[in-house]
Amino acid sequence: MIEAVTTTLAIDCGGSGIKGSVLDADAAMLRERIRVRTPYPLPPQRFLDVLSDVAGRLPVADRITVGMPGMIRHGIVVRTPHYVTQHGPHSAQDPELVAAWHGFDVAAQVTRTLGRPTLVLNDAEVHGAGVVRGRGLEVVLTLGTGLGCAVFDGGNLAPHLELSHAPVRRGVTYDRFIGDAARRELGEPDWSQRVRQVIDGLEPVFVWDRLYLGGGNAKRLTAQARAALAPQVELVPNSAGIRGGVRAWELLG
Repeated sequence: MIEAVTTTLAIDCGGSGIKGSVLDADAAMLRERIRVRTPYPLPPQRFLDVLSDVAGRLPVADRITVGMPGMIRHGIVVRTPHYVTQHGPHSAQDPELVAAWHGFDVAAQVTRTLGRPTLVLNDAEVHGAGVVRGRGLEVVLTLGTGLGCAVFDGGNLAPHLELSHAPVRRGVTYDRFIGDAARRELGEPDWSQRVRQVIDGLEPVFVWDRLYLGGGNAKRLTAQARAALAPQVELVPNSAGIRGGVRAWELLG
């Protein structure tokens, strides 16, 4: 008897876009990736509706992986930075949205809504599941709307750090220092220099064996900045945020 191949619906939820595809057991996409703009305001029920819409436009899968921004513990939202705002990243927070998202069990609600087992992690953690090799201390930094971070030790996921909200200097967080708004304001040469500054500053903190730079803006680093990266720093494609949805079950499920 031939065992059925497990398929995974992987959904990568960001501050500006929500992307999804169905993958086979080898993390190959069975359909072209779908992307929709992240709508705001985004209370939990509307979020579930968006995920349902994405799922409905793709083949039915055996299981689901969702990566989303913020502090996610055991599939439950402790804090999410963008989805509690009225108009998107860096706009004013809505106290009602803050209350609605805090403690929201995304894994249970997606499982109930779509009828399939669901794994929910921070989006940088799913990204990391798609690239880590399981050797030594591996750190993943994703450059997108803000800064995502995940840490793996010997292939095991370490407790999540919301590094994006730590101050780089007084009143300026990593999100604002090297997020997409800063890239647009500064231009890519100066922004790339800031990214290098952040990497240099964080290396003594983590003492990583390998650093992976991913996210949608990693490809926007200038050639000069890329050439100056240390040998243990590796640029990885943004597609890892979806492809990691398969391996996340092996490493974390």
